[in-house]
Amino acid sequence: MSAEERRESVVRAAIVEFARSGYAGTSTAAIARRVGVSQPYLFRLFPDKRAIFLAAARRCTDEIRARFAEVSEGMTPDEAADAMGEVYPELLADRDRLLFQMQMYVAAAVADASGDPGFAAELREVWAELWDLVHFRLGAEDARTDDFMAMGMLINVRLALGFPPDHRVWAGCLERNPDFLRAGGKGGCGG
Repeated sequence: MSAEERRESVVRAAIVEFARSGYAGTSTAAIARRVGVSQPYLFRLFPDKRAIFLAAARRCTDEIRARFAEVSEGMTPDEAADAMGEVYPELLADRDRLLFQMQMYVAAAVADASGDPGFAAELREVWAELWDLVHFRLGAEDARTDDFMAMGMLINVRLALGFPPDHRVWAGCLERNPDFLRAGGKGGCGG
């Protein structure tokens, strides 16, 4: 395996490990074990745990941003909102990626609180790039972007908490799109 292929394996493994144990609770030894490499080799690929986490954060966020860009290319803001809302649930189908997203937000807050504002700023920048794409595709309307992103975060929270499809917390979403959960999230909750 090339070094680039190993780096890719480390990022995939890191997403799983960080999703399950958070930034502070994940050891580089656990990531190395999941990849099947030694810790010294891991540190030849990435300088430290922080760099691994940032690579995983960028990967997860870039995948969402790329998919949103792909499905909304050349559309009106209304069409783009619908298209991005329709594909978002498929991007959350991998529970580890969903939970990693949530861990990313926690890691930024903890970094700020513990005196590492640079790490928090890097994580915020990764997320801000996603926000920028959505903002542009929705016609650069602040309120519309906030509403779209807020709905996505609400979906994240419901899914991360494991609410079953028939729970009352999904009622508003299902009023807007009765097939949302039955269709595996297709069509989004839209607002």
